Amino acid sequence: MASLTLPPPSQASPSSYFFRGSSIAHAALSFTNSHSRIHVSNAVRCDLSEKLSFPNGKPNIPILNERTLPKFLESARMEKTVSRTNTRLKLFSGTANPALSQEIAWYMGLELGKINIKRFADGEIYVQLQESVRGCDVYLVQSTCPPANENLMELLIMIDACRRASAKNITAVIPYFGYARADRKTYSFQTQGRESIAAKLVANLITEAGANRVLACDLHSGQSMGYFDIPVDHVYCQPVILDYLASKSISYDDFVVVSPDVGGVARARAFAKKLSDAPLAIVDKRRHGHNVAEVMNLIGDVKGKVAVMVDDMIDTAGTIAKGAALLHQEGAREVYACCTHAVFSPPALERLSGGLFQEVIITNTLPVAEKNYFPELTVLSVANLLGETIWRVHGDCSVSSIFL
Repeated sequence: MASLTLPPPSQASPSSYFFRGSSIAHAALSFTNSHSRIHVSNAVRCDLSEKLSFPNGKPNIPILNERTLPKFLESARMEKTVSRTNTRLKLFSGTANPALSQEIAWYMGLELGKINIKRFADGEIYVQLQESVRGCDVYLVQSTCPPANENLMELLIMIDACRRASAKNITAVIPYFGYARADRKTYSFQTQGRESIAAKLVANLITEAGANRVLACDLHSGQSMGYFDIPVDHVYCQPVILDYLASKSISYDDFVVVSPDVGGVARARAFAKKLSDAPLAIVDKRRHGHNVAEVMNLIGDVKGKVAVMVDDMIDTAGTIAKGAALLHQEGAREVYACCTHAVFSPPALERLSGGLFQEVIITNTLPVAEKNYFPELTVLSVANLLGETIWRVHGDCSVSSIFL
């Protein structure tokens, strides 16, 4: 059987990326030469005991333990003391995104809990906690990213293992919540409404497995929180991207925020308000099938502007690529694509690297495989944001005040 035992922070792989600028939003991973380049904006000097290694021409950067938050989140409320010394908090990682889990642990000043996750020859999953969690508040970090079904099942088994080990509270930290797009029945000429609402089904599975709380990033739609019969803390990752855009030498008067579809207008409007109340434009599209989109027209003015397209995820990139082509036709000077979840299903890479975008800005809620690097890609870390949220949940402090 294949097995995976996650190491403590001292043994973390140097390929776990975590960069520090003036805030976590400046933790940017950019790729611009024939394959990649890595730059750190306004970075502090990092004294290394060993020289950096460059296997296959790809620099490996060590994790930097800088506990800062985006400037967009700084407020008087942040001065409230949150206890960070409780030994009854345990943080465990699944196999979906161990690099992000490691970064969260570094921010929190903790070591990841010892857990043994195995795959049997027939594909069944085995989970064993290798330390006591009796009476502890346990946080399980596991995205339900591709392969979605396998990672979801692993999360459910982890929750069950913690419940049977007498954990006091179990919080499922799900940076990317799969099946979130299956949140309603759709009635159109394509379908007759005989569809499942898989988002509700997955919510029920997580609840019945034994989770007491869910912490998720940028859900596809707000109503997904209502599918859970347990508390849900919704973490908004927009401040991380906003802080990165603020570091660029672009006048705020040049920005226009673009929603790639009508359904994302509320998200784009909130983003534009934070970006110095930038004007808003909307791409009107007509979808002819799943993962297939056709752009029809543009609502708003983008001529001579720097267009920032905002969405919660990029899957096949059909919507955002056709939208970018329309923006260029309408006279946009530059087009930036910003999203939280980089699913990157084929042929997303060809569409995103085809010259339509000045930069594609994503976060690390999903792991980005090395084969998916392209010159315009920038990856921002949400580890500090998630770590701060976990501390606040654990300390019974307000989470929503972080984003006000």
